[in-house]
Amino acid sequence: MSLTKIESILSKELNTLKESGALKGNEMVVTKVLKPHDGSGPRYLIEGYNNKEFIKMNSNSYLGLALKPELIAVEEEAAQEFGVGPGAVRFISGTYKSHVELEQNLASFHGKEAGMIFSSAYVTVMSVLYAMTTKDTIVISDALNHNCIINGLRLSQPKDKNIYRHNNMADLKSVVQESIGKCKRVLIITDGIFSMRGDHAPLSEIADIAEQYNSEFEEGIITIVDDSHGIGAVGETGRGTMEVTKEKRIDILIATLGKALGVNGGYLVSTAKVVAFLREKAPFYIYSNPITVAEAMTAIKALEILNSSTGRQLLKNLQGMISYFRKSLGDLGYETIDGKHPVVPLMIRDTKKTVQLVEYLKDKCVLSTGIYYPIVPKGDEEIRFQICADHTKGDIDYVLNILKEYKGVSS
Repeated sequence: MSLTKIESILSKELNTLKESGALKGNEMVVTKVLKPHDGSGPRYLIEGYNNKEFIKMNSNSYLGLALKPELIAVEEEAAQEFGVGPGAVRFISGTYKSHVELEQNLASFHGKEAGMIFSSAYVTVMSVLYAMTTKDTIVISDALNHNCIINGLRLSQPKDKNIYRHNNMADLKSVVQESIGKCKRVLIITDGIFSMRGDHAPLSEIADIAEQYNSEFEEGIITIVDDSHGIGAVGETGRGTMEVTKEKRIDILIATLGKALGVNGGYLVSTAKVVAFLREKAPFYIYSNPITVAEAMTAIKALEILNSSTGRQLLKNLQGMISYFRKSLGDLGYETIDGKHPVVPLMIRDTKKTVQLVEYLKDKCVLSTGIYYPIVPKGDEEIRFQICADHTKGDIDYVLNILKEYKGVSS
């Protein structure tokens, strides 16, 4: 069967994306990782750039654990013993002792009854929304929630979905009130840390609203938080937005093993009954292979490090580096958004200037992420920097000097 007709249509769609500025284009290919040395953090070689050594200022590996020798050793040893794949979905023959142990450790870490791992946090969100949504459910979502939540809403097909203005609790309360008498169940879902801005949801106020109106719905209000950018990145012990806000009433917490913990996969923690139900009803869990045994054992080790004095020191050092970078940006006359998260948005507020600065940084061997229209509204364009624990002060100063230099070039 010829693909000529459909390829013509797809080409037009690609051209439309290009013209709008939304085309991602060819992916950058990392060919080699150079471990930290001589007072510098890790460097990355990129295909097509000869042997130029790049600093990653756009990585989610907030604690730098992915390159830790002790984690690499655990994964290598586990792969030797158990192989490189689980061989089946879990309910057939793909569950290993390390999967169960990791779930128990995650539940304990978060103070919940039970945990459940998935192949990614993205599919965790999709599965939870699909399984917890009925034809008599209204889902209420923050306007800046991640794409996984947006697509999860499309997949779950609730009775209705309502969006409240970003972190606007008066608007959330109004939407909840409007839902009374229209459904049996309400799901309130939000990111913990919002990945584009580094700000966090006011979880205590959300929980208060859910508690206040819970009795108005036959099946109650369920609160769900995706804190993939928060766990291991904020909070004195790395327990994320729930720790920052001192809020324990969130019903289902979702996060990733692939950012601060440096491995791969996603997970959720909740009550034992909720987890038991999701094991039977979450499609991406039931019909997809789990993470490998080696990944699970490495994640156990990463969680052990996070939940130790070493982890707390990493977090303390990370916070110091974040504060230094934010303050220095302000001293240079750049606009940013206040916060303590490793995501540090540099507000450019112009698409062309954002693209230009990203390219200027890349020419100087600094990798950053430009966020511009139509991904964000016009006027909200930014460069998203992400600080990691394996960045050194020398690395940060190098980036700051380039940004200072750019000020002189562009003025």
